[in-house]
Amino acid sequence: MESMFSSTIAAVSTPRGKGGVAVIRISGDDAISICSKFLVSKSELGSEPRKAILCKIVNEEKEVLDEGLVTVFKAPHSYTGEDTVEISCHGSEILCREILELAFRFGAIQAGPGEFTRRAFSAGKLSLTEAESVIGMIDATSKMALKLSRKNLDGKLSQEIEKVYQKVRSVVGSVYAGIDFPDEDLATLDEYGMYDGIEEAKSMLDGLKKSYKTGHAVCEGISTVLCGKPNTGKSTILNLLYGDQRAIVTDIAGTTRDVISETVVCGDVTLNLHDTAGIRESSDSIEKIGVDRSFDEVRKSELILAVFDSSRDFDDEDREVLELISECEQNGACVVCVINKTDLAQKLNINEIEDKFKNIVKISANDDKSKYVLVDIINKLVVDGEIIDSNDAVVTNARQYASICRAYDLCNSAIVALKELGPDIAGSELERAMVELSQLDGREVGIDIVNDIFHKFCVGK
Repeated sequence: MESMFSSTIAAVSTPRGKGGVAVIRISGDDAISICSKFLVSKSELGSEPRKAILCKIVNEEKEVLDEGLVTVFKAPHSYTGEDTVEISCHGSEILCREILELAFRFGAIQAGPGEFTRRAFSAGKLSLTEAESVIGMIDATSKMALKLSRKNLDGKLSQEIEKVYQKVRSVVGSVYAGIDFPDEDLATLDEYGMYDGIEEAKSMLDGLKKSYKTGHAVCEGISTVLCGKPNTGKSTILNLLYGDQRAIVTDIAGTTRDVISETVVCGDVTLNLHDTAGIRESSDSIEKIGVDRSFDEVRKSELILAVFDSSRDFDDEDREVLELISECEQNGACVVCVINKTDLAQKLNINEIEDKFKNIVKISANDDKSKYVLVDIINKLVVDGEIIDSNDAVVTNARQYASICRAYDLCNSAIVALKELGPDIAGSELERAMVELSQLDGREVGIDIVNDIFHKFCVGK
C-alpha cells in the first residue's frame, strides 16, 4: 500500500448530489502535471498561482466535458501544504465522476476520509485541535457550535495549550537545574516560585476543564431523557422540541413502548434526546421491556426532563419517578421537573417535587410558546454565558477534556511530590503533564489517535 504522502490524491470536496457547482480537489507532488492532461486553458496550468482561470475539461478523446474555474495552489501555500488544484465545475454527479476518473487514470488515487486535512496537520498547517475544529465546523448543528468551532480553528485553544505547556516546561527546567547543578545557582525559580508556576498552570487547566461543560453541550450534545409515568405528555414534549410529529401521541397510557431518539437544537445547546416508555408496573411483557429500557436510559443520561401531569393527582408512580431521578441527580445528572398540562384543571400537589428539586417549570406542551420556557431553563443550566461571550478558548470534545484532566491531575501530583517526595519526583510528574499536553495538540501523538480523529471526516475534506 502506498504511503499517503508519496501519492497524489483526489476527491470531490462538495456533498454528493445534484447542484449548481461542485469542487474537485487534487493534492500532491504530481497534482499540476496530472491536471494539465485534461484541463485546457490559454495559459499554462500553474503559471498564475491562487488565481481562478477558466479551463475546458476534456476527456482522453479530447471531447469537452465542461468548462470550469480552476485554481492552482503551489506548495507550501495551500491547505495541505502540497501542490493543489481545485476544479469548480457544474454539480452533476456523472460529470464529477468522469472528471475524478480522469484524475485517477492519469496517476491520482482516491483520497481517504479526512486525508486532505491530515496532510495539512502533518505539514504543520494545523494543530490537532485545529483539525478537530474543522470537523466541528462541518458537523455544526447550531450557530453557537459554528462559533466555538471557528474560534478554535483560529487557534484559541492551541494558543492556550501552548501557554500551559511553556509554563510547565519552565518549572521543569528549574527543577532539574537545581537537581543536576546544585552548586551553580542555575535554577531560575526558587521552591516558592516552582509552587507558584505549577499553581498557575493548574489554574489555566482548570479554566479549560470548566469550559468543557459548555463546549460539550454546544458541540457534542448532551444525552437527554424524557421520563415520567405513562401519559404525562413526554412524547408531546419531544414533538414540541423537535418541531414536528416525531412520536405517536394518544390518550392511551403506554403508547410509547421503546426509546425514541432524536438530535434537537435547543437554543445554543444540542440535545441527544430520548423519549422513553412510561415508568410503571406492567404485566404486558413488551411494555415491561420498554420500562426496563427507560430505567437504563435515565440512569446514563446527563440531563433528565422528568414530566408530571398537573391534571392528575400525585401518586405512587410519580414517587417512583422522583426516587429514580433523585438517585441520578446524586450521581451528577442535571434534573428539570416539567409540570405539564397546565391548560387543564389542576389536581397535582407539587409539594413533594418542590421539597427535592429546585429546577421546576410549568408548561402546556400543546402550546408552542412552552418550547421557549424549556429552551430557556436548559440553556441556563448547561451553558455558561460568560464563556460563550468571551474570546477565551473552549474545550469542545471528550478527547481534549480527558487530556486536560490528566495534565491537571499530574500538576497536582507534582505539588504533592515537591512538598513530600522531593523535586526529582515532581519533575517526573511535570514531564508526564507535558506529554499529555503534547498529545492534546499533536506535538507527540500516537498514530491510533490520529487515525481515529481523521476517520471521522468525510471524504474530500
